[in-house]
Amino acid sequence: MFSRKIFGALTVLSSVFFSACSHGFRHSTVLDADGKYHIKWKFDQTTITFQLEVETQGYVGFGLSPNGAMALSDIVIGGVSHGRPYLQDYFADHNRKVHRDTMQSYTLLYATENNTHTVLSFSRDLQTCDDNDKTITESTVKVIWAYHSEDVGPSGPAYHGVYRGRKSLRLLNPGTSTSVPQGTAYFDLQNRNVPVPQKDTTYWCQLFKIPQVRKKHHVIRIEPLVQRGHESLVHHILLYQCDSSLNESDLNLGHECYHPNMPNSFITCETVVFAWAIGGEGFTYPPHVGLSIGTAIDPVYVLMEVHYDNPFLQKGVLDSSGLRLFYTTTLRRYDAGVIETGVWVSLYHMLPPGMDEYVTEGHCTRECLQESLDSEMPEGIQVFAVLLHAHLAGRAIRTRHFRDQKELAPLAYDDEFDFNFQEFQPLREERLLLPGDNLITECKYNTKSRTNMTWGGLSTRDEMCLSYLLYYPRVNLARCESLPDISGQLKFIGVKEIQVPVVTWPFLIKSPKRYSNLSFTEAMDKFRWTKKRGKAFNEEVRKLSVNVRCSKWGQDEWTIQGMMVSPPVVKPSARSPVMACMNGTGSQGLASFLLCLCLLFATRIKFTF
Repeated sequence: MFSRKIFGALTVLSSVFFSACSHGFRHSTVLDADGKYHIKWKFDQTTITFQLEVETQGYVGFGLSPNGAMALSDIVIGGVSHGRPYLQDYFADHNRKVHRDTMQSYTLLYATENNTHTVLSFSRDLQTCDDNDKTITESTVKVIWAYHSEDVGPSGPAYHGVYRGRKSLRLLNPGTSTSVPQGTAYFDLQNRNVPVPQKDTTYWCQLFKIPQVRKKHHVIRIEPLVQRGHESLVHHILLYQCDSSLNESDLNLGHECYHPNMPNSFITCETVVFAWAIGGEGFTYPPHVGLSIGTAIDPVYVLMEVHYDNPFLQKGVLDSSGLRLFYTTTLRRYDAGVIETGVWVSLYHMLPPGMDEYVTEGHCTRECLQESLDSEMPEGIQVFAVLLHAHLAGRAIRTRHFRDQKELAPLAYDDEFDFNFQEFQPLREERLLLPGDNLITECKYNTKSRTNMTWGGLSTRDEMCLSYLLYYPRVNLARCESLPDISGQLKFIGVKEIQVPVVTWPFLIKSPKRYSNLSFTEAMDKFRWTKKRGKAFNEEVRKLSVNVRCSKWGQDEWTIQGMMVSPPVVKPSARSPVMACMNGTGSQGLASFLLCLCLLFATRIKFTF
């Protein structure tokens, strides 16, 4: 009787600790396509805590990888063997061989098992000061996962076989809530059986009319509707506001974008309303902000641009992807807007081949923000989210912020940019952008495997360097971008004169003789690029004057548009915020004590679901 009472008390107490330990996980996702590997996590300024729930009675593996592969990964493996929980910190070397880490940075909180699932919870410091561990920041983290039907034996974990995968996440900046109030109205902007051409890159545009509403409404969430199986085909979706007086006969008309035969009405669609890119899960606006529809200056007609990335030249593919917009009559305090910043998409944006690192800077200039904000909102605007965008050569992006020639903390950054994972990053604290401020969208690229120039352009094999700012209150500024002076770039390779008048694009070179009658793109490719020359070219381009793009909604422009200005003189960018190393392995104080209590009871009780 006594033992039963003790056991009952321990069961109740352990359940309380289990509940306490598992409480408060604000973020979650599924890592595999079959829904067998679930992850939850929470974090504070120094520590992150995970809970894994996996359909196995063997070991569970979880890791942080520099590139999504096994080599050089930070790995933790755990499970429940014969009723006893276990957890080990490992790392993989260059050859993908797994080694036990001499510095055990992961703390087991609890581990349970039933007839179908294993649940593990563990924590670690964001910065462990262990060279075999990966520091966790607000940048993209490439998570790898695995599991096995057997537990770890004396010789170490058995090979996981096909039960493994990877997924990119932002653990410390995981996006917005996916929930909206039950019963919230929505409308879909969706393509219908678009025949995706059998070519590498296609931009497909289609006009839609926003549902008519009799009074102002706010869109509070936008999410992608990517056709199942087309997740890698649909690279991004942009929504543009069009001229409200266009001919309705073009409605629901689809055509390839940027094509000579596309409808004239497409040309009126210049202002970005929303942007989604591959890997993103949609965006929910903050409680005090919404995208306005229903007023005289709001979108009536919109153009949806879908970028299809088809590198394997699939044929016969029909796509019906699009966007879903949730809207409400319960108005928020502010109307949201979007500003596109960075490098104006153009051939003048060029990257030499064979470079381990090449840095591009796109300027939202002081002159543009001074003119537009002084006229529209002298007290400034509040930026609340940023989408960073580049293509396959992109490795890192940041949106730098300057005021009175002093650099503030970056608006947003991603030092481990993943082309297949791009979504709006909500800012932890909204950022005030004032007249006279300036922004630099800084992109780092790797062209080591390429033998020819990489050009700014629409294809995923071309490059972009953009950041989309979500802000409030809405002002009449759509684009704040720049482009480096082309004459300075041509001078670097020895071009002396171009053929005038310019009648072809790309334009032709006149002299010197070695480039005569070549287009400027051919001349750039003909130049003998080396790493040393590429580095010198990079340094020169960053000093060149820039052509300012400062446009209003539609096709109107601010007066600064087209002017050449000198880039600001700034100090080298500070490194992304990283926690300082502490003596030993860090300290978690009272939290660690409570977690140890959780562990104590978890090791004595085998929970069931």
